[in-house]
Amino acid sequence: GENPLLASLNIKAFQASQYGRISNFLEQGPYRELVEKVDYYQNQQIIERIFKISTGVKFAGYLLGLILGLIAVLVAFNTIRLAIYSSREEISIMRLVGASNWFIRGPFIVQGIIVGAISTLLTLIIFLVILFFANEKIEAFLPNFSPLDYFLNNFFIILFIQLATGIGLGIISSLIAIRKYLKI
Repeated sequence: GENPLLASLNIKAFQASQYGRISNFLEQGPYRELVEKVDYYQNQQIIERIFKISTGVKFAGYLLGLILGLIAVLVAFNTIRLAIYSSREEISIMRLVGASNWFIRGPFIVQGIIVGAISTLLTLIIFLVILFFANEKIEAFLPNFSPLDYFLNNFFIILFIQLATGIGLGIISSLIAIRKYLKI
């Protein structure tokens, strides 16, 4: 008896340029008698502006991630460099007693892993506190989306990704510092 479909149909596209083709298809295609109104042309400028803003935000996010990754590598690099400098007497004694190169490098790589793990835990704690206080404001801006709930529901995935990234950056910076400052 009744129409089970909604009074409107929202169509989402991956690129702003696709909306024009979708609108043309709905207005000129075989289903044009079934479509009462297509409001793409009334909202075209807003849609394109939103896509430009989201593209800029993605680029800024990637750039910020790259910059922060480089800062993390430099901090871990300097930490390992200082550890090598403060352990120079122990390193020379290890060489005299015949320790292998990897036996000498091992503690510095472990230190890089520890630095990466601690930085991951600190990042998670800081991010959780920020989300706790900013959650309501973000929910007001983005209805039906709670970043705090998303973070808590995906906590172990986020933890794994950050831990792998932090430890990876710690190991990479350790190997670079070892190669540059540890003359074995």
